[in-house]
Amino acid sequence: MRKSIFLFIVSLSCLQMSKAQKHCSVDADTGIIAQGATPVLIARTFSFTEGPTPDKQGNIYFTDQPNNKIWKYGTDGSLSVFLDSAGRSNGLFFDNKGNLLSCADEHNQLWSISKDKKITVLVNDLDGKKLNGPNDLWASPKGDIYFTDPYYQRSWWTRTKPELEKEKVYVLRRGSKTPVPVIDSLQKPNGITGTPDGKTLYVADLKGNKTYKYAINKDGSLSNGQLFVHMGSDGMTIDNKGNLYLTGRGVTVFNNQGQQIAFIPIEEKWTANVAFGGKQRNKLFITASEAVYVLEMKVKGVE
Repeated sequence: MRKSIFLFIVSLSCLQMSKAQKHCSVDADTGIIAQGATPVLIARTFSFTEGPTPDKQGNIYFTDQPNNKIWKYGTDGSLSVFLDSAGRSNGLFFDNKGNLLSCADEHNQLWSISKDKKITVLVNDLDGKKLNGPNDLWASPKGDIYFTDPYYQRSWWTRTKPELEKEKVYVLRRGSKTPVPVIDSLQKPNGITGTPDGKTLYVADLKGNKTYKYAINKDGSLSNGQLFVHMGSDGMTIDNKGNLYLTGRGVTVFNNQGQQIAFIPIEEKWTANVAFGGKQRNKLFITASEAVYVLEMKVKGVE
């Protein structure tokens, strides 16, 4: 999401996240952060960073949406542009075939980008109506793609209001060309991720300041929706211990029972998203406003 909506998001989430900050800080005693480690600034040369996701080698790909680029942070510490004119990509995720899935909200589409940068439009519209603006996504081990579709007005759009009545969460089943709504009860769904066994989906309602968990059924539908924590999130990720990392004002970490176990403060105004990268998947990569950071961890990512 764009820098212009900072104040909107912060005003919605400040209270919940301020409470979280009072209870935890970067703390190696939780067993998740490397001893003595603190977030290290990689660069502060962007407009608004989002959507980090690792490839199979541990390189991290992330977006600078206002500047319409997808960047690559290599395992060797190098920074390079992977794709220019990137469809105003927001959330990213690699599928099992190594294609980079993208929430390309320039034209409210879902993309698949091959290794040689060939773009395939997976979703163009819904029954002839534009999606609100795909924001974040996660692909299950089966290849089903779950994505959130909140409405945030973009400066590059000609329209000034949504064509769809609600802001929903959808699933695009493997091989299908039509997304199907699976959640329509959230105020503004945003961050999304799932467990590596493909059985559980986490979805954040940023406006509602809540994060929910759902059981993923064999047919791709969801059931048994439960409130996980009283905190919304822009982006999120999971580690190999089942801990969930939520973002907004810094990074707040919860165990799989919904108990807060750590808070990682970040200097920037807004922390948009997180992902694990590096050759050992033990580096927490953090996109935060105009900057990106990395933090050494004891735990590893599962993406």
